[in-house]
Amino acid sequence: MSIYENFSEVYDTFMENIPYEDWLIYIEKIWAKFNLNPKLIADLACGTGNITIPLAKKGYELIGIDNSFQMLAKAREKSIKENVNILYLEQDMQEFELYGTVDCVLSICDSINYILEEDDLLQVFKLVNNYLDPKGLFIFDINTVYKFKNILADNSFSGTTKNSAYTLENYFDNEEMINEFYTNFFIKDKKTNLYHRFEEIHYEKAYSIKKIKELIKKSGLELLAVYDELTFNEPKEDSQRVFFIARENGKSIF
Repeated sequence: MSIYENFSEVYDTFMENIPYEDWLIYIEKIWAKFNLNPKLIADLACGTGNITIPLAKKGYELIGIDNSFQMLAKAREKSIKENVNILYLEQDMQEFELYGTVDCVLSICDSINYILEEDDLLQVFKLVNNYLDPKGLFIFDINTVYKFKNILADNSFSGTTKNSAYTLENYFDNEEMINEFYTNFFIKDKKTNLYHRFEEIHYEKAYSIKKIKELIKKSGLELLAVYDELTFNEPKEDSQRVFFIARENGKSIF
């Protein structure tokens, strides 16, 4: 087993408690609420396809976009096993290009937080507006400022499975509003029974709901709603994840 295959498997293991199925149900409820019957969907920062593939299995046409070759390789492997045909594009979401417009753009599991500069996030929103069909929807979520300051903060987490273990250390900078995730993975090689150690450092930016609203407006998108996770209720002070729904609102040159 290659190092990449080990890491990819641990990524999915690390994310196994993420409520993907609940999110998928929620996304379809959002489509119904806003009278959208999408056929072609783009999934920004699709990772190993944990949202992309189940939607494709439901009969939607999917484009998966990610800047990691390794994640896309794993997504393609899983797509073959699930017998679904998905177009995967190795592109940075800050400068992605499509062959045409789509009915809906998704960006789920706090991928938006990985964009550390406001100007870069504004560019993403402009691109989304550009590649959406008229009145198409953009659905995305973010980890909230509350979560970074009160849940992740400077805390450490760990977990184990039959063939792996991980530690996750967080360091939150209150001035820059950026959280550093330092992760160690320990993966058991099935052939040698030895454990390999891999480390990853990731950074996420804490954006206020107010700031996201401002950037959506500047981008040309029309903000439709902001909801507490998996509900159609307004976010609370202690909401840890919120979903934004925006709509294409005309094209502009940028």
